[in-house]
Amino acid sequence: MPVRNFYKLMMYPSAHSFAAHVLYKVRPNLYEALNTPYKGEYMVNTTEPIKSIKIENVVASTAIGAKLDLNQVITVFEGAEYNKERFPGVVYKTTSPKTAALIFGSGKIVCTGAKSIADVYTGLTKVFDKIREMGTHIIDKPEIKIQNIVASADLGRVLNLNAIAIGLGLENIEYEREQFPGLVYRLSVPKVVMLLFGSGKIVKTGGKKPEDAEAAVEKIVTVLDGVGLL
Repeated sequence: MPVRNFYKLMMYPSAHSFAAHVLYKVRPNLYEALNTPYKGEYMVNTTEPIKSIKIENVVASTAIGAKLDLNQVITVFEGAEYNKERFPGVVYKTTSPKTAALIFGSGKIVCTGAKSIADVYTGLTKVFDKIREMGTHIIDKPEIKIQNIVASADLGRVLNLNAIAIGLGLENIEYEREQFPGLVYRLSVPKVVMLLFGSGKIVKTGGKKPEDAEAAVEKIVTVLDGVGLL
């Protein structure tokens, strides 16, 4: 996956058509999982879908209040990648927890790949410590802002996406099977986007709190049940 596309997806979660396209084209394993039909019993309430929620990625940003020499950064951050012709920042991966930090010369840093908010803070703390090892003076406690939490869940039954597209109203729906196998459904409360797949698997993106995933899953189950499509 080109790094520039990865960065665009992480920094602009509201670009939902782009996100859906990237998910389909560059995450074949996730795509296959999303389209594997559920083999358990049908679910009739929101309890089991909510229990199935799994956080897939937490994206956060921060700024250290100082400019960085990225050529110096790669000498301190073991295993870091830097190719300014492909991407304007250094990519540094931590292993415990597994995160990726995108470090820019302006002092801005994006953390992605975390499975929890706690992992974001742990991963970025390691980055801050290494920057201090370079002799760079940074602010004591850089503010960390959660930008996007991507989560998946399972509704527990096969979905008729054509019927859903009609039943939920085209103003909040994007569904073009030829371009992407999932249905894109925008919620206003919570303000997130849901990707629905015929297998019953769903992906939630755009929220900034773990609780948004639960609220979104509960909302989609209630809405689909209300129009007789679940």
